Amino acid sequence: MLAIRLEQILTKDQILEMYLNQVYWGHNNYGVQTAARSYFNKSAEYLSLGESAMMAGLIQAPEEFSPFASMKLAKQKQKEVLGRMLELNWINQSEYDNALKQEIKLGRIKSFQGSALPYVTNTVAQELAKKFGRETLLKGGMRVQTTVDANFQIMAEETVSKWHKSLLGQGLSKNQIALVAIDPRTHFIKALVGGVDPKVSEFNRATQAQRQPGSSFKPFVYYTAFATGKYGPDSTVVDSPVSYQDGNGRYFPRNYDGGFSGPMPIRTALAQSRNIPVIKIGKAIGMNRVIETCRTLGIMSPMEPVSSLPLGAIGVTPLEMASAYATFANYGWQSPPTVIARVTDSSGNVLLDNTPKPQLVLDPWASAAIIDVMRTVVTNGTGKGAAIPRPSAGKTGTTSSEKDIWYVGTVPQLTTAVWVGRDDNKQLASRATGGGMVAPIWKDFMEKALKNVPVENFKSPSQFSRPKSQ
Repeated sequence: MLAIRLEQILTKDQILEMYLNQVYWGHNNYGVQTAARSYFNKSAEYLSLGESAMMAGLIQAPEEFSPFASMKLAKQKQKEVLGRMLELNWINQSEYDNALKQEIKLGRIKSFQGSALPYVTNTVAQELAKKFGRETLLKGGMRVQTTVDANFQIMAEETVSKWHKSLLGQGLSKNQIALVAIDPRTHFIKALVGGVDPKVSEFNRATQAQRQPGSSFKPFVYYTAFATGKYGPDSTVVDSPVSYQDGNGRYFPRNYDGGFSGPMPIRTALAQSRNIPVIKIGKAIGMNRVIETCRTLGIMSPMEPVSSLPLGAIGVTPLEMASAYATFANYGWQSPPTVIARVTDSSGNVLLDNTPKPQLVLDPWASAAIIDVMRTVVTNGTGKGAAIPRPSAGKTGTTSSEKDIWYVGTVPQLTTAVWVGRDDNKQLASRATGGGMVAPIWKDFMEKALKNVPVENFKSPSQFSRPKSQ
């Protein structure tokens, strides 16, 4: 039916153009122009008959028939294409003979090489479709400069692959891992891995999987409390038994360890990831305020102002979590998260320029305060496994049924969210935690990514004006 519809609205030449602009040509080259430049270092319009026939021949299995992989097989496919053209009288015998004799001078592979690149390309495609519509995207012909740092991307892929195997050894069967790294100063996505193997599944868990964030949601509640001016990092909250009316019954929240710790500062409550204190604070300030904060941070999943909301009983993507924490790390300044820096058409005209235009969307003091509290999570709390030799802030996340485990953390120059779970939404393993199993993944990636990045300190809350009590 789709083929019939295409025939009704497009000419044969238009269909062929769309195909040539989108088809995969091997070595992460998409589109005839990019492939021509990689294989022969020239524009597609200047390809010789021999070069064109070789490119046409490799489409069937581009990695296998690529002249970079096997010139013998590439020449064999080229001969098949030229032979068929001769049969159809599209070329004559002299053209056939000359094309086969032509010396093939290869260019070099210019496209970014990475095993998880499909996750980046489908993120680009999603964003382009939102900006220009599916029809324009399918037509192709756009040149896209992404925000991805090739070195960071390779590091991220290697980290995910390594830790997938490690977690399998720890009993976390069928585990999937997603990782998103964002520069908080620009909200440019610097690395993105949506799963352990795109050859098995291209489902992008970094941008498409809606999973419960667990305790990594708690900073949104405490930030909202700080923004009211009534609370600060050292405000006291009591960790004691409590119950709330919930529908036709009552809700009795519990801490992960089942016990109670009495009065404590908010700093300690978050560092130790206590559940009851964050619910009490959420109730005191109003859950609708918490939801408003989440919307400001770009988290658009359905939310209800229920008592369990502070424990992360919603669905979020790793990209949403990384972007939200990046806004905290930039003291309330935010640009839309993006994987695209610039888009031009085939003539070089700029179609999209994503130069950051940050806006102040959160209270700077409250943002600095929640970062300061999350530093304690790393130095003296559940995030010790993420400690790196520079100031960092972050939060672990573990759902009550161990189906989703997280670590989301940041330094001033880079914010990274790591999620581990299963596609079938089953329990990973008994007592699987974000602090024990995901924080080390975050640490491993960040130590590599930040190797040549200067150490930078976070700004102190004292450098900003505290909001007046509301």
